[in-house]
Amino acid sequence: MPTIDPSLYLSNQQTVRTPSSELGKDQFLQILMTQLQNQDPSNPMDDREFISQMAQFTSLEQTMNMANSIERLVESQLISPVIQYSHMAGMNVTYEGENGAEQSGTVAAVSQKDGYAILELENGEKVYADAVLQVSNPAK
Repeated sequence: MPTIDPSLYLSNQQTVRTPSSELGKDQFLQILMTQLQNQDPSNPMDDREFISQMAQFTSLEQTMNMANSIERLVESQLISPVIQYSHMAGMNVTYEGENGAEQSGTVAAVSQKDGYAILELENGEKVYADAVLQVSNPAK
């Protein structure tokens, strides 16, 4: 005889509901379905009203998708080392060279490798951004 998993008993399910001030698409659809199930059969919901509510649902879903896309775009740009260090283009940087002596140069471009920002200098050298000791405006 098969046994029932005790974790599936109704007594083990969460009974406390956490209220939220936001109405998501699942809640909106649930309200709409409840409204359809409990409508008066002698006076059903008007077609135009139903279409209007479905248009609101579609609009809500598109707005939520767009907000999520914008959030992902902003997060990806904040993470990108090129974006983080792009303001350094044209700036003079002082860094510790291979021989341990301080060297300087003007940043011509910013690139990345393995998630690290690399400053490409006008003299052709490439320096990791975390090796920079000082940043200054170019002399005019």
